[in-house]
Amino acid sequence: MKYHTMLLLMGLALFVSVEPVFCYDNIRNKDTTVIVPLGGNTWCRPCNDRSQLVTKQGIQNWSEKEVEFDTWVRISRPGVIKLEVEAKTDKEGTIQVSVAGTLKKVTVKGVEIKMYNAGEFVVKDTGYINITVTGLQKKGNCFADIAAYHLSGSTINAQTAFVKNNEGNFFYWGRRGPSVHLNYPFADSIQAAWYYNEITVPEKQDVTGSYFMANGFAEGYFGIQVNSPTERRVLFSVWSPFSTDDPTSIPEDMRIRLLKKGEGVYTGEFGNEGAGGQSYLRYNWKAGVTYKFLLHGVPDGKGNTVYTAYFFAPEKEEWILIASFERPKTGTWLKRFHSFLENFIPARGNISREVLFGNQWIRTSAGQWIELTQAVFTYDNTAAKGYRMDYAGGLRGNRFYLKNCGFFNEYTGYRSTFQRKADAKMPEINFTTLP
Repeated sequence: MKYHTMLLLMGLALFVSVEPVFCYDNIRNKDTTVIVPLGGNTWCRPCNDRSQLVTKQGIQNWSEKEVEFDTWVRISRPGVIKLEVEAKTDKEGTIQVSVAGTLKKVTVKGVEIKMYNAGEFVVKDTGYINITVTGLQKKGNCFADIAAYHLSGSTINAQTAFVKNNEGNFFYWGRRGPSVHLNYPFADSIQAAWYYNEITVPEKQDVTGSYFMANGFAEGYFGIQVNSPTERRVLFSVWSPFSTDDPTSIPEDMRIRLLKKGEGVYTGEFGNEGAGGQSYLRYNWKAGVTYKFLLHGVPDGKGNTVYTAYFFAPEKEEWILIASFERPKTGTWLKRFHSFLENFIPARGNISREVLFGNQWIRTSAGQWIELTQAVFTYDNTAAKGYRMDYAGGLRGNRFYLKNCGFFNEYTGYRSTFQRKADAKMPEINFTTLP
């Protein structure tokens, strides 16, 4: 299910040291030319319901003059970019290409794909550059179908970063952008029964398609989403111990079992990225407001573990039960605490978003509160391949933050470690009154 984007890939990336491995399979060594496929590196604007204009084949069926297209490439040195456009059209179309403030016109003719020289552009700084194409005139139905840009010149080298190809469906993952994570380590000897965290999504950072995940653990995840301009959710999911993407294939004795749920909470199953039990509450949470998340996880002594999620709504001044699930064949205390930020709508992968996490605590099976003040930054395979480098994490004041998408220039090294000051603000929770 598309809203469940805590990837199995991510599970591998969380605790394995991986530095970016750059793939340069379409770099021609002789003339240092890179071929930038538009299918994995381009967004239209205004897009609205026009997402079909950018396909795996690139820009297609472009007939509206008000629609422009942005393609993003990261360069490691300033200099000159020579640009060729790989395009075709039904009759004839004149387009305008813009790079670093310089505009060039290109006339595309005929139904056969051809190379068109757009000229040279001077780039004075490193980092992400935006290649924008707009339509000027057309004699047929379309301005142009554009498959790729061919870039050469003194700026282009092996460190030029973009989504190279669609192997492994990376046009989809690349347009979604890199997912980023914070892992909160603690001693293996600790029997953690409760996990507490706080989230603040800064104002104007609540971008549609974002999942701000607060309480991740070895068997599931719990956080908030922006599902559409009119819908937001509090989401809690637990994976089945049976490895599959198809929930209908899970044997009966390995299915996640719902024990209870809160008022108005939807529960069911999810698949496509692992499979298991799903729950969510439609709730109009707001940017700029701090929300509290509390997760309970205890073995039942019969080979199962029960996970229960509570969400504190300051608007209601109460803890809300999301759901309680039993996971069979597990028998464990809570472990592998983490948070993450991801975008699950590819058409929104060109928009930056950020989230703050603060005041992390665990409570042991003996009732002792322990504050977690360290976070280790990791990322997913899109970043590890060097296809997208717009990812960051660290400290904002005394809270940890995550940031991704939008083609900002800074990026944070894999497994960078951050330490916040202990707040000593132990959560005030009356466990006897929890629903």
